[in-house]
Amino acid sequence: MGRMAREHTASNSFASQTRALSWPFWAANIMEMIERLAYYGVRTVIPIYIAQADEINGLHFTHGDKGLIFLWWALVQSVLPVFTGGFADRYGYKKQIVIAIALKTLGYVTMATQREFWPFFMGCMLLAAGTAVFKPPIQGTFVKTIDENNSGVGWGFFYMVVNIGGFLGPPVAHFLYGYSWPAVFYGCAAIVSLNLFWLLTYREVESDTDKSTGPWHVIALTAKEIMNPRLIAFILISSVFWASYMQIFDMLPNFIVDWINSASVAAHLPGFMLARNHPLAPQIAQEWIINFNPLLIIFLVAPLSWYVNRKMKRLTSIMIGILIGAFGILTVGSTMSVLTCLAGIACFSVGEMLCSPKMNEYLGVIAPRDRKALYMGYANIPFAIGWGYGSFAGGTMYGESGEKAALAIRYLSDVLHISALPERNSAFTFLMEKTGLSFHDATVLLWNTYHPWKVWIPFSIAAVCAAFLMLLFGYYVRKYQWTDADA
Repeated sequence: MGRMAREHTASNSFASQTRALSWPFWAANIMEMIERLAYYGVRTVIPIYIAQADEINGLHFTHGDKGLIFLWWALVQSVLPVFTGGFADRYGYKKQIVIAIALKTLGYVTMATQREFWPFFMGCMLLAAGTAVFKPPIQGTFVKTIDENNSGVGWGFFYMVVNIGGFLGPPVAHFLYGYSWPAVFYGCAAIVSLNLFWLLTYREVESDTDKSTGPWHVIALTAKEIMNPRLIAFILISSVFWASYMQIFDMLPNFIVDWINSASVAAHLPGFMLARNHPLAPQIAQEWIINFNPLLIIFLVAPLSWYVNRKMKRLTSIMIGILIGAFGILTVGSTMSVLTCLAGIACFSVGEMLCSPKMNEYLGVIAPRDRKALYMGYANIPFAIGWGYGSFAGGTMYGESGEKAALAIRYLSDVLHISALPERNSAFTFLMEKTGLSFHDATVLLWNTYHPWKVWIPFSIAAVCAAFLMLLFGYYVRKYQWTDADA
């Protein structure tokens, strides 16, 4: 009996589970990493390009405009995979990856060349559509090349390589931004195109689905499967978490530029990590601060996923992760100190590692074997709801109650009673001139007067509610004796 137990433990060790992962799994991971490198190269800096009031050569759209762009970006990128997942199962993963790369390249080029709202908007939608077409065949490959014994480690590695790309993307964008904003988009187009060469090493993975059906059958099957009440409940609860999570990428970049003072840490860092053209003492570039999130995930997510897989039920891990993430979200925006901001990002990252991979793993495990990519397409629905509504609401809230330029205009009007108010891009400089305050002191004045940190409170409360609902969901899973994988 003791010998059998030792053999079972060895077969479930981290090393043995890693060795069991096949080449198609690793090939898909590398393509995912390249795609994420290009994607996050743009994604981490684009809130600044779109809406930062004082950004040199930025678009200077409003935060409401930014929220509208992200709303539709979320819907296209995250609803479309619900259908493209079924098409990937039916017509083949490799063909769909080629289409995705073409769409993404065209999207980046359009974003590089267009500065008016609607043409730029269309570039964002092309990029979103390309991402939507790319995800299901890659994730379908993952779930077809792992099993119940190594799914925790497999999804952990997947999340790790996503974040390797996510970590490398912002520094690449920061480097290209040194040339121009268009160079950022052109560079990312070139990077994502590299997957056309890597695709030559990718061996097609069979989906086991019926290849004799037509596109209308795929659409009907997609609509039928999603009516599962258990699936709907899981999707709605998860969407609340994503509404909070996406503010790290949509609202935090602008919040850091507006409010966080990182001079104490920046003094000890190399020049390539510092923001350009900052009027205060040298500051850390916002993309490097946010990069603390993927850095932690790269080193911790695979072993943490392996450990959690042995110690917790999937839904329990998701619930605890959402709670930890809620505290991180509140911490990240509660102060002007970069160290506290980094502590909040670290806390949020731990919560993310506990819940986000498990959400995908949960859907992958309960999916029928011939509908793996379809269920991975469903995984994007909570992301669509959460990211879309969260970023639209967040853009509105930040534009009214969090943006430094908007609060400077409010102070000039309400406190100094100035009628001839400046434009957003010069509002803060105008405030310094009228008050005689330094950049730092004027920033503190607005912080203490209007408390912009409060824009983070609704998202933290929403995440706590999602954790409570996930607890109830887990209770009903066990009560009605759904499969062991469900809990």
